[in-house]
Amino acid sequence: MTKLSVNINKIATLRNARGGDTPNLLQFAKDVQRFGAQGVTIHPRPDERHIRYQDARDLKSIVNTEYNIEGNPNSKFIDLVLEVKPTQVTLVPDAVDAITSDAGWDTIKHKIFLTEVISEFKSNGIRTSIFVDPVLAQIEGAKATGTDRVELYTEAFAHQFGLGNTNAVKPYTDCAVLANTLDLGVNAGHDLSLDNIKFFKENIPNLLEVSIGHALVSESLYLGVENVVNMYLNKLK
Repeated sequence: MTKLSVNINKIATLRNARGGDTPNLLQFAKDVQRFGAQGVTIHPRPDERHIRYQDARDLKSIVNTEYNIEGNPNSKFIDLVLEVKPTQVTLVPDAVDAITSDAGWDTIKHKIFLTEVISEFKSNGIRTSIFVDPVLAQIEGAKATGTDRVELYTEAFAHQFGLGNTNAVKPYTDCAVLANTLDLGVNAGHDLSLDNIKFFKENIPNLLEVSIGHALVSESLYLGVENVVNMYLNKLK
């Protein structure tokens, strides 16, 4: 079964809108795990507009499943990850002013940098993953960095699938096949939803984990968090 990691950034955004502690981020993390989610993901950004760096520290004792911290590995982020020591760190090449992730790494161009960062994380017992576009050369480039996994950036698939183009999954299938051949684990995330997750999972061999936040929280407004978490788990079987 593919693991579901719930990205809780949107809960932090809602909390920060009023400046208090409602909804309580830590309680939400406890609840989604209690409802069956096999992981919790956060993506702190330098301006801390949703997840705060202190949240990452506070969640360490709360997350008893898989704890995944995503972000651009600047010095502050690297220090945070080495302090918290999550289960997994996912490297994402976000611009400082990015609203959300909008591209994967060029693993060939940034090979030396990624190799150095990944080596440091792995020496501290932290599993590593690189956020990549569904391009075969980028999968090969990721392998050369020493990473444990890649996370396929699925926005293009989600958009095309919504238009009825099911062939949009093919580059992702091809990349997953190559990753499996290279002994790289495969994760995926971005714009995956209840509408497209089952089809995506069925077409990605050995998909280990999906990280879903925006869609899951939005769907929960209508259907309830516990119900939505279990709907995802059923589709990921």
